Amino acid sequence: MEQREAIIKKTVKNLNQLSEERLIEVKDFVDFLLKRTEDKLLTEGIQELTSESKSFEYLNDEEDLYTVNDLKEKYK
Repeated sequence: MEQREAIIKKTVKNLNQLSEERLIEVKDFVDFLLKRTEDKLLTEGIQELTSESKSFEYLNDEEDLYTVNDLKEKYK
């Protein structure tokens, strides 16, 4: 936690030295990083929900329609 606080403190110090134009660029980049993190968390949450869902369990009980013998060509 100390390292995180030191990084934040140093970053704020550096930000204070930037022009307003550069500050806007940094803000936009931070917004991008946060959005990417949110999207990743959302995707992981959806994957977890669907993997735990029993909606498609009926497919496990169906017999296979095709076998390897039905293939005309086998790809490696």
